[in-house]
Amino acid sequence: MDVQILSLRDLPPLPPIVEDGSTFRENAFKKARIVAHHTGRLTIADDSGLEVDYLRGDPGVRSARFAGDDASDVDNNRKLLRCLKGVPSPQRGAVFRCVIAVVDPQGRESSIEGTCRGVIGEKERGSQGFGYDPLFIIPELGKTLAEFPLEEKNRISHRGKALAALKKELINFL
Repeated sequence: MDVQILSLRDLPPLPPIVEDGSTFRENAFKKARIVAHHTGRLTIADDSGLEVDYLRGDPGVRSARFAGDDASDVDNNRKLLRCLKGVPSPQRGAVFRCVIAVVDPQGRESSIEGTCRGVIGEKERGSQGFGYDPLFIIPELGKTLAEFPLEEKNRISHRGKALAALKKELINFL
């Protein structure tokens, strides 16, 4: 079966999509539904972020805007470190979560989730990756996500796990 993969850059402009859901799943489905409706094509969309145990799940769906609507990765990381200042390592548990929604124009829907558990470090380490990667330590491997080569990070990350599961799920739509 021939499958053509398009990105948003390959499509006519779409209406702005406001990510105002209270969960990653809500935001992923909102994006996928709008794009499927406007393009008439099978659509996949994701939402992801960091949930810190000590902060009761924050920054969560506001991960990209944790330090403000126009916050940079540096701003978000600084705020996270401030929020966890003095918190001992055993209480700095966190999970990266990625939810991918699949929607076809006829209304069939499904979602897949991938997670990656770790601990928030006390300082940034590594130059690979983006966002919270330099703070997110995989304890059993002793490295932050920003210290892994891209191929290895993609294998162990929340997005990598979700995409691996997506391959199996897409068979139901094709």
